[in-house]
Amino acid sequence: MIIGTIKEKKKFENRVSITPDEVKNYVKSGHQVFVEKNAGILSGFTDKSYKEAGASMASSKDILKAADVLVKINCPSPDEAKQLKSKCMVVSQLNINNEADSIKVFNSKKVSAFSLERVPRITRAQDMDILSSQANLAGYHAVIDAAQEFNRVLPLFMTAAGKVTPANVLVIGAGVAGLQAIATAKRLGAIVYATDVRIASKEQVESLGGKFVMVEDDESKNAETKGGYAKEMSAEYQKKQEALLAETLKEMDIVICTAQIPGRKAPLILKKDMLDNMKQGSVIVDLAVESGGNCEYSQLGKVVSKNGLKIVGHANVPGRVANNASSLFSKNVSNFLKLMNFEDKKKSVINKNDEIIKATLICSAGKNLIK
Repeated sequence: MIIGTIKEKKKFENRVSITPDEVKNYVKSGHQVFVEKNAGILSGFTDKSYKEAGASMASSKDILKAADVLVKINCPSPDEAKQLKSKCMVVSQLNINNEADSIKVFNSKKVSAFSLERVPRITRAQDMDILSSQANLAGYHAVIDAAQEFNRVLPLFMTAAGKVTPANVLVIGAGVAGLQAIATAKRLGAIVYATDVRIASKEQVESLGGKFVMVEDDESKNAETKGGYAKEMSAEYQKKQEALLAETLKEMDIVICTAQIPGRKAPLILKKDMLDNMKQGSVIVDLAVESGGNCEYSQLGKVVSKNGLKIVGHANVPGRVANNASSLFSKNVSNFLKLMNFEDKKKSVINKNDEIIKATLICSAGKNLIK
């Protein structure tokens, strides 16, 4: 079979969906791999490295026409979708709520399209979970971005000239990105606090050396979905949590925001009145900026100075470490394709009864499968 990938054209996107290491694995299994020229250059992968791994370099037009399986980071545009081979497979982050035009084209060409952000959070699917692999990197780099903008050091310093006190860091949201941010800030010597609506997160935060900040009541005991994500809390609970958060923020030097709800606008957590009471020179990094932001002053793709604060709203933070992000994404895809006996070079088999396939296959044979 022919597996292909093309350049990502979305703004702020530096990643590539197939790396030379995975090219070797596909070729070893008997497949052909087509890669668009310079598709990996922003991730640090040269055309030479792809050729040495066994890939053929081709134009995007030729790849779209020939690929039995098209792999991308982001959903193909409607124009790209129109060039696809009939009845092929597309494996990508399809973001179905915002890509209706492309999905309509997929159905007209009877494409089987798999949306990788819908991979369920079950043990068997851990090595296919693109959200976790990319969030890990985002959580790490959020702390690095904060440290770069902060006008002090993070750890305790004892010098002949005097003592430098450690920075106080608050991480909002203790999911994959948040936990990595806690671990990274702790390694850099900061005093770390974290908050989350899920009481189950407390043990994880404390195991990493963080101090947990949360209103603990009956509602907080049931604040997690079956998929492991945070539920949206009641207005009454949010009010109590906001009061606790407002007091905590007065002592913080750095805040890392990671709170998101899959498929929905991010919750607004840091509001103007809270921000106005923070210390001058504090830094906020908003990892939720692409889905609306957790901070009232966040702006996508910008670092904003407001009332003595710096609010960092970098887009696509995993793409800021594109080499590692591409490698992990590519491996996630490779593991996903194994579900379809993809090592058999003659034919792939889509088992629609498999719970991972069922969750990710959004359209096939001209029909939408997700309502």
